[in-house]
Amino acid sequence: MWISHIPYPQSEGRLRSLYDRIKGPDDNVDNIMLAHSLRPHSMEGHMALYKYVLHHASNAIPKWFLETIGVYVSSLNACAYCVDHHFAGLRRLLNNDDRAGAIRRALQAGVFTDVFTPAEAAALRYAEALTLKPQAADELRSRIEATRAAGFDDGRILEVNQVVAYFNYANRTVLGLGVTTDGDILGLSPGNSNNPDDWSHG
Repeated sequence: MWISHIPYPQSEGRLRSLYDRIKGPDDNVDNIMLAHSLRPHSMEGHMALYKYVLHHASNAIPKWFLETIGVYVSSLNACAYCVDHHFAGLRRLLNNDDRAGAIRRALQAGVFTDVFTPAEAAALRYAEALTLKPQAADELRSRIEATRAAGFDDGRILEVNQVVAYFNYANRTVLGLGVTTDGDILGLSPGNSNNPDDWSHG
């Protein structure tokens, strides 16, 4: 990491209480969160956004596909940190290495027809356009219309939009601060979707 940070054992006060909310086994705190340690309020905002966008019971899209969108966006942004973390989480959610491998190959190739439903494929194309050409209003509108026509209602399209926006934020946090996976436990996430205030990683 290219800026200083406060490790868990040296933390205290508000920072320690936030670390305790998000930590995994053996007091492990993911490096993307350690990167916020000099400004705990931004860590709190990051975790709230992450939990609500990706791990909330009110989402209609299955969590594995939200993670798939995150892996694809991170791949487009060449953010290996988020690809590695979220592909590990995706594989754990699917509990099917063959399926996970097929998804990863499809994302790498940008060929979705044999692996995803038409609605999922259209959503991934929207995610691609929003990540690479966020100023291209006509294309983005067309991608939304195609996703709607393929079967996603507007609420699901909003979910896709928010996951894409979150991962572009997270990717730039990681890439802009030189965050690596050194010492991280890959694939942990807040598993209790029914409690939006439970941020613990397990």
